[in-house]
Amino acid sequence: MEDKKIVKRTSAWWVIKITYLLTAMDLTCMFMQFGIVPYLATNLGLDAIGFGYLQTFFGILQLLGGPIFGRFADQFGTRAALTLSYLAGSLCFLLLSVSISVPLLFLSRVPGIFIHGLPGAQMVVTDLTTPAKRADALGKLGLCFGIGVIIGSSLGGILTTKFGVAVPCYVAVAGYLACTLMALLCIPSQTKPQSKRNEAQQGTSQSSSVFSLQEIIRLLTLPGVMDVFLIKVLSVFPTGVFLIMLSIISIDFFGLEVAHAGYLMSYSGILQMVVQGLIIGRLTSRYTEQSLLMLSVIVSCGVGIAMVLMTNVFHYCLIVPPMVFSFSVVGVITDIILTKSVPVSDTGAMLGISASVTPLIRTFGPTMGGFLYRQFGVSSFGYLQLIVNVSLAFYLLKKKIPQKEEKTQ
Repeated sequence: MEDKKIVKRTSAWWVIKITYLLTAMDLTCMFMQFGIVPYLATNLGLDAIGFGYLQTFFGILQLLGGPIFGRFADQFGTRAALTLSYLAGSLCFLLLSVSISVPLLFLSRVPGIFIHGLPGAQMVVTDLTTPAKRADALGKLGLCFGIGVIIGSSLGGILTTKFGVAVPCYVAVAGYLACTLMALLCIPSQTKPQSKRNEAQQGTSQSSSVFSLQEIIRLLTLPGVMDVFLIKVLSVFPTGVFLIMLSIISIDFFGLEVAHAGYLMSYSGILQMVVQGLIIGRLTSRYTEQSLLMLSVIVSCGVGIAMVLMTNVFHYCLIVPPMVFSFSVVGVITDIILTKSVPVSDTGAMLGISASVTPLIRTFGPTMGGFLYRQFGVSSFGYLQLIVNVSLAFYLLKKKIPQKEEKTQ
């Protein structure tokens, strides 16, 4: 019996390792579009406003697709969900390669409604880990994210500059098809343990449709879920809005050249890899989720004060480590609490809803960030960070975050 348990643990860890590899490949392909889409938009005559509409359109599609993708994973398995995401990614780049007009460019964004490789990987990791090990395993996906940001954005830009749009698009299509094949061969059709699978089949859901708005509302109204979800949204929103405006702030406020602004983004990406890959797992083995949430909020308050006083790029470089720390910790910890707060049959849908926070910021962030920067300057982002997180700190002091499972060593 003990031998069977060891085999199961070994098999689960092997699947998780494959998932890390798939995620790194997926995000590398995904971030290649950062070099392709602006190049295409400029060549097709889109101005800054038109490009903003294009980005907003993609953000809205991802925002709508996150919960749908999560429910699809719960009903058809994570292998099917990852396969759908990778095939949608390959279709996205295939359409990009033939985008010879603005309508075709917008059409190439439509498959983005199903491109959710990172939430899909989070679902695999959540299903195959115990609550005590989950934070460390989820945090290591941050390493994959960093690899994707650094390699993907650089590779997309280099290939587009040297060979035009078609070559990087075909490289991304090939990468996504390779991910599809690996997922079909290496990821089990169902990653939930058998006992949990039986619970899922008994049906906590009232509707079998993946498009059911009622089911999404049901999950959000479960005890404690809406509280944690709002904490996640509010805590990451100020930082997310600032990061959206960072490229403009780097050039306009810090006086950096475009290349140096790119180095600043890479610096943030590397720090995120360190925090999520090496630090979060150690913290969660020693402290409760409630304590880590409070710590991240307090650190964010300090970041807000520092941003108000910031006057140059050196100051920003000092601010980035605590900013990345609080941003990463609250993202991972809230995901863990949310997956504990819903039935096991609905963890995929919950992670899909949680993943919609990023496109939510990407959709509304540019408008809000542009207004704040034009009207009040860079310090306004610091005041926003401070006000939001001081409010959250008082809220957390009064509210005990529910935890269905106690931490184990």
